[in-house]
Amino acid sequence: MAMVGAGGLRETLGVREAMAITIGIVVGAGIFRTPSLVAGAADGVPAVLLAWLAGGLISLVGALCYAELASAYPHAGGDYHYLARAFGRRLAFLYGWARLAVIQTGSVALLAYVFGDYMSQLLPLGPFSSALWAAAAVVVITAVQWIGVRAGTRAQTWLTLAEVAGLAAVIVAGLAVAPAVPAGDAAAETSHFGLMMVFVLLTFGGWNEAAYVSAELKDARRRMAPVLMASLLIITLLYLAANAAYLRALGLAGVAGSDAVAADVMRLAFGPTGAVLVSAIVAVAALTSANATVFTGARTAWALGRDHPRLALLGRWDAGAATPRNGLVLQGVAALVLVAAGALARDGFRLAVEYTAPVFWGFFLLVGVALIRLRHIDGETPRPFRVPLYPVLPAVFIATNAYLLWSSLAYTGRGALLGVAVLAVGGLLLIPLKTRREETST
Repeated sequence: MAMVGAGGLRETLGVREAMAITIGIVVGAGIFRTPSLVAGAADGVPAVLLAWLAGGLISLVGALCYAELASAYPHAGGDYHYLARAFGRRLAFLYGWARLAVIQTGSVALLAYVFGDYMSQLLPLGPFSSALWAAAAVVVITAVQWIGVRAGTRAQTWLTLAEVAGLAAVIVAGLAVAPAVPAGDAAAETSHFGLMMVFVLLTFGGWNEAAYVSAELKDARRRMAPVLMASLLIITLLYLAANAAYLRALGLAGVAGSDAVAADVMRLAFGPTGAVLVSAIVAVAALTSANATVFTGARTAWALGRDHPRLALLGRWDAGAATPRNGLVLQGVAALVLVAAGALARDGFRLAVEYTAPVFWGFFLLVGVALIRLRHIDGETPRPFRVPLYPVLPAVFIATNAYLLWSSLAYTGRGALLGVAVLAVGGLLLIPLKTRREETST
């Protein structure tokens, strides 16, 4: 019988399911796309591998911070819950709004379109093939999650296994099957390491989503840190191996000049059949990340509804299915609207990154500050796991996010302004809304 965890939710997830969600949401389509951008800003192979190793280490520092928060405050609201405890529910509402209106729904739609693009190469459905496949992905994933947590996590486990197996196939093809080529000339005279790290950390993004399963993880206070550490270790090893395979098969200049680096490696190893295999692999990777994103995103909507009575419809948790069904439906509808908009006027992946990045990195930075603040104002709460080298590592985490926030604003244009404008709309919504605590006191 499942035990009851934080917020009255049943502890239904084991370490395997939590790791499948974490790995599945991180190892998405990015590792098949961003290595070319990283190589294009590097002056040599060592700089490329160093950047990916640094990305793993920086992510590990962040994971140590999250492990303390998640083990001390296991809650399905994840970041929303930490921000609420540290800074109050009004700031947390802004985060919940941003996540619902920008971050998660945008990510689901993007991943669904990546799935649609590659499925259209395997089985085209007409002039709107990508949009139709994307919409089908959103509907099916939402329906599976709506059925219940067991169906959703079981699908995630199998999808993650297929995703990792597909990436492993590309790694083997590049390291052992495709003929090796010399490194060749570098794309850049000197390494632009800051720019490289922007793309690397974008590819590592998503590991923090593990915090959203903490309330449903069995013995979360003890297991949350191992789940995060083990997941990031596996992800870092996969990313290093994938880049080593790309570089061996194509050389640095070849990786930098490739628009589809994994497809080029598989084509060298297996001929035209390799390109078909990559389409299937990337489609599975996008579907895996989308499934995990839907799972965690709906839990933010649930936490938002619990704190704001006028949004109570979102705060309903279906005990039988052990899932926030209303939050799933709203998130699915919002993602479908974005998919439909993409079918009419697709501005592409870059605009969506510009739209989400400043908002995401800004709140990520605040979570790091929340860790330090909660140490001061709530030091009596038991902390089964504490960040080592405190406060040095939290300071590194905060500084990294501050740099990425600045970079996302400095290198982007109107898309960033649009994302900030949507966040401002959430600020206006705060005026008529009261938190549950405020309504009780009036």
